[in-house]
Order: sequence, then structure tokens, then C-alpha cells
Amino acid sequence: MTAKQHPVTTAFDTTASETGESSGAVRAEGTAEAAAAVDLVHVGKVFAAGAVTALSDISLTIAAGEFVSLIGPSGCGKSTLLRIVADLEQPSSGSVTVHGKSAERARKDQDYGIAFQQAGLLDWRTVAANVELPMELHRVPKAERRARSAELLEMAGLTDFAKRYPAELSGGMQQRVAIARALARKPSLLLMDEPFGALDEMTRERMQAELLRIAGETGAAVLFVTHSIPEAVFLSDRVVVMSARPGRVTDIVPTGGQGRDPDPDQDVRSSPVFFDAVAAVRAALRGDHGDGPVAGRDLR
Repeated sequence: MTAKQHPVTTAFDTTASETGESSGAVRAEGTAEAAAAVDLVHVGKVFAAGAVTALSDISLTIAAGEFVSLIGPSGCGKSTLLRIVADLEQPSSGSVTVHGKSAERARKDQDYGIAFQQAGLLDWRTVAANVELPMELHRVPKAERRARSAELLEMAGLTDFAKRYPAELSGGMQQRVAIARALARKPSLLLMDEPFGALDEMTRERMQAELLRIAGETGAAVLFVTHSIPEAVFLSDRVVVMSARPGRVTDIVPTGGQGRDPDPDQDVRSSPVFFDAVAAVRAALRGDHGDGPVAGRDLR
């Protein structure tokens, strides 16, 4: 089956003898391995303190420019997996590459930007200065920093707030600043851990649309952690469903990037196709592959 713009093949353990994947692994291939934004191969994570197995045998490929969400029960290792891609945690087994580089090399080269649930802005710096911070730390010349900051703030719709301080902004505006900062070094990958989780529903929906617009304009791939099925469906080309701890990829639902280029005369979130996709992800979370929409169906 294919997801919008990004053909996908899913291989389950019934084909393990042919693909070389171990039993229980689900591997998703992008359009071309050489173009992969992220490639995870048999990744596992065991926390030595308490001997807790957080992740087991995760294999997943994310294509350049693709939007992929991780969803699953609390404590299933979604955030741990994202931190492994970011080189903030080390895997206990398996391998991680980001655009063909090791996760450590990608971090040092700033090939990715990262945003968390809290914006994490520095209160004593202006909006523009917060956006400039990653460039300042890498000794980018001042004129270049300011030009890039102005460009990103215009993209985020915050030009008029460049000289304001974080305390003067709403929660949604602070998150837009955080996303702009994550894009400061022109990363080809965005890693996002529930960045809209603390926002009210209306602000959250506006920020989802803003994120899709910004990702579309920059061409960045996105790995997005969420607990919200509708959010995952609206944003994503594919939704990766994880099991309870130890976290495994149990299903991959192609959702067709429904929030991209929506019909202005139709509310995407009220369409039958959207409801079908939400039902497919919910069924995958339950492990139900019976009647109704099922994981693996192309829901464009």
C-alpha cells in the first residue's frame, strides 16, 4: 500500500524468513533507502537501573520530507525512541542513522531540530534572540543570524513580536517561537515530543496547521510523538503504532497526510475519510484487525 507522496511497504513477521527481520518486528521502507531521513534497525533500549526494557526490536525507515507520528500507551517508549534518534539516549542494541550518518554525527552537524511539550524559551532573551540562540552557539556571524531569525519569524507569523519577551506571548505563540528556533540551522529533520500537548483545543488545531505549513515550506521530515489519534491522523503520512512496554512497532497505518493541502470548502476533520483513518489507528491500538478500517489500508 502507499501513503500520500511516500510509497510504503510493510513487512510483518510472516515474511521474516524472506526479509531477515526478526519475529515481531515491523519494518517500513521509504521510497529509497539512500534518501532516508531516519533509519532504525533492530533498536532496543534497556535501562540498567531497575533493568527495565523500554524498547524491543524497533525497525523503521522515515523518508526525506515524510511526516511520521508515534502513538501508543503511556510508558511504551515513544519519547525514549525519539531521544535515541536525537542522540540524547543511547540504544542498547541495533543501529540508528540520520540522513546516512550516525545519530551522534547528525547531532553535532545539527541535522535535526527538536521541540518538546514545553517551549523552553529563555525568559531574558527576546523572541528574536531565542531564535538566534542555536546560531549564536555555533558562531554564525551576527548579520546572518539576524537575517535568518527575521526569515523564520516571518514564516511563523511573529515578525511583530521579534522584540518581545516570552512572558508577553501566549502559549501557542511561544510554541511557534520554539519551532522557529528548531529550524534555525535549516535542519532536514524535526523531532517533536508532544509539542502541543499543553495547548487548548482551538490553539492546538491552529498550531497543527502551522506545523504542516512550515514543514511543507522547508521540506523537513518530521518524527512526532503524540497521545492524540486525531492529531496523528491529521498531521501524518503514516502513524506508527507501538505496544505497551517493552515498546514494539505493532502496526503502521498509512493515513495519507490529510492535513496537507486540504479542500478549503471541507472540514478535513469532519470527512468520512478522516473518520476512517481515526478508526484504523484506534483498531491498531486495540490490536483489532477484524471488520472495518484496518491498518495497512491506503486511506487517502
